[in-house]
Amino acid sequence: MSDIREDLVDAAIDRTKISNWTSGNDDVDNLIQECQMKAIGPDFIPEWIPYNDLEDIEYLTKSGCSEIYTATWIGGYFMEWDSKEQQLKRFREQAVVLKRLENIENANQSWFEEAKLHLTISNKYPEIVQCYGLTKDPSNGSYMLKERIQITVQIIGSLTRIHDENAIHGDLHSGSILLFIPQFRISDLGFCGPADKPLKCVYGNLPYIALEVIIGKEQTFKSDIYSIAMLMWEISSGQPSFYNFIHNYDLAMNIVNGIRPKIVSGAPLEYRHLMKQCWDA
Repeated sequence: MSDIREDLVDAAIDRTKISNWTSGNDDVDNLIQECQMKAIGPDFIPEWIPYNDLEDIEYLTKSGCSEIYTATWIGGYFMEWDSKEQQLKRFREQAVVLKRLENIENANQSWFEEAKLHLTISNKYPEIVQCYGLTKDPSNGSYMLKERIQITVQIIGSLTRIHDENAIHGDLHSGSILLFIPQFRISDLGFCGPADKPLKCVYGNLPYIALEVIIGKEQTFKSDIYSIAMLMWEISSGQPSFYNFIHNYDLAMNIVNGIRPKIVSGAPLEYRHLMKQCWDA
């Protein structure tokens, strides 16, 4: 690569890095910036693409753990460095494919390493489909967060009605929550175990069973409150609690000894506090 070309690339990357943008997530910002530093030219610079820069978004298909959409990227990717204007010039509108990942809010370090590898390789070799960057569907952001909190409020309100009648549900889990649009309601009241079950019989979905019930004590109002905490975790994370554990004696003993699911990042502080209060009830 010539010195002129190197200067062009360095300038382009530097201009992209210092631009006033953020994904709202430091890990994602760092990922994009690190990949920008490895770009071989302006047209290979990965970006954070604001969602409102995409239009004509249409669902195409589902593949594995992701949904595939087509869209038009307004403005398109960077094409060249304008030395006179001292800025990057964009190509034009660009047809793109969007890959919408599930549970991306729970992405771990392994995901970021895989994403970095994909961005680096795809933007280095023309034989591989280029990845222009990352974006975020607003429906997975603050709007979705508000919706999840509202679901929690509705479930707690439903349980309050049950407890006001001096009744205990005894087998609360996600399968007993039904949606009657637009309201989420608790079901299976009175049908949550054998009619002739002993008062101290352990039954139900293990991750939702309070530790005192596991060790043989009777169901109480607090037992339902513990189940609410596990539902809150599932609502905030998008997956069942202890989904990566075998539901056996070892898990039961771990729960008795205090193991709890790791609270997902992005959950509001008040939501976290309430969840902890519920599973410590």
